[in-house]
Amino acid sequence: MCLSEFCRIGSGGTPSRSNLTRYYEGGKIPWVKSGELRESVITKTEEHITEAALKETNARIIPAGALLLAMYGATVGRLGILGVEAATNQAVCHIIPDPKTADTRFLFQALSNQVPNIVARGVGGAQPNISQGIIKDLKLALPPLAEQRRIAEVLDKAEALRSKRRAALAELDSLSQSLFLDLFGDPVFNKQNWSRVHLIGVCHSPDDIKCGPFGTQLSRDEFKSEGIPLWGIKNVNKLFELPTHEFLEPHTAKRLMQYSIEPGDIVMTRKGTVGNCAVYPANLPLGIMHSDLLRIRVNRESCEPIFLAHQLHHSRDVERQLALISGGAVMPGINVTSLKSLDVLVPPISLQSEFARRVTIVEKLKSTQRSSLADLDTLFSSLQQRAFSGELFQ
Repeated sequence: MCLSEFCRIGSGGTPSRSNLTRYYEGGKIPWVKSGELRESVITKTEEHITEAALKETNARIIPAGALLLAMYGATVGRLGILGVEAATNQAVCHIIPDPKTADTRFLFQALSNQVPNIVARGVGGAQPNISQGIIKDLKLALPPLAEQRRIAEVLDKAEALRSKRRAALAELDSLSQSLFLDLFGDPVFNKQNWSRVHLIGVCHSPDDIKCGPFGTQLSRDEFKSEGIPLWGIKNVNKLFELPTHEFLEPHTAKRLMQYSIEPGDIVMTRKGTVGNCAVYPANLPLGIMHSDLLRIRVNRESCEPIFLAHQLHHSRDVERQLALISGGAVMPGINVTSLKSLDVLVPPISLQSEFARRVTIVEKLKSTQRSSLADLDTLFSSLQQRAFSGELFQ
């Protein structure tokens, strides 16, 4: 059946910002924007509108239980379920199912499964726009209501397990920062008066802080399918748990040895996800870095890489310094010379090592949780495929 055969479908509107007093100030009606759709139940909104906005603009009340789908912008394809009566902006499509035909949770799961196909039918570039027509014409198989509810219950339970794993990972992420603050305090205030040195001061040699090779030094036709690993931004962002698929022949890697990364090196992104840091793991062989990375090789007698990487990645003091030395520009505007002059805290090595020990334990826990989440993701995808191909229908 087409979605329009058993659902009421429409969109909202944005009351004019030029009339804030009449349409927004003192408003009690929740007003949902597309950026608030996060595959969850929506009970609170960032903004509210007035009764006058409902009477005089395209905004309208949508009942609790309606499904919401972002039609364009950076959040295109995102979903939500209204937990309260609310209005929406024009970028949000509301879908109100006939309760005699479709179960809301089943329909939410079915739409979630169809989002890639819906977005693929949109028009535009990296952020295609989805029309209401595309949504109305979407065809879904609807088993009997009792079966819909059974399928929704199975998928909801699987999703609840995934949510718990994601929540556990988020808690573990914040734990490392808490450990840092407990041991060293906030670097902005440095109440314990730890030593401060330029970043180059924790290295053996000026060449230990290095930017990757530029395009003229390494061409794409030198990339191979095996050999010496070549690492990039996406690998750093995944803490080198994501394997590389780019390699160099040994003689090419030897020519680029000044751009090598070895276990214990701190590798920082300088484009895209600017400033992300990861310590190159001990179980990986010597590799070469792309031009969009920076390498920091520290003197292990005075500086623990895990400690320094955390400071560089999370410290508000470091963030402030980077903004100052770049004149407000993003990381690609910071040259290696400026980075060498960055001030960092250097507490006693015994404390740094204790921090590294604790973080290593946390990272092992995170690895276990990530593995469990990956298994649950696979299970959920399998259940979705079976449910919406009819294999779970009785």
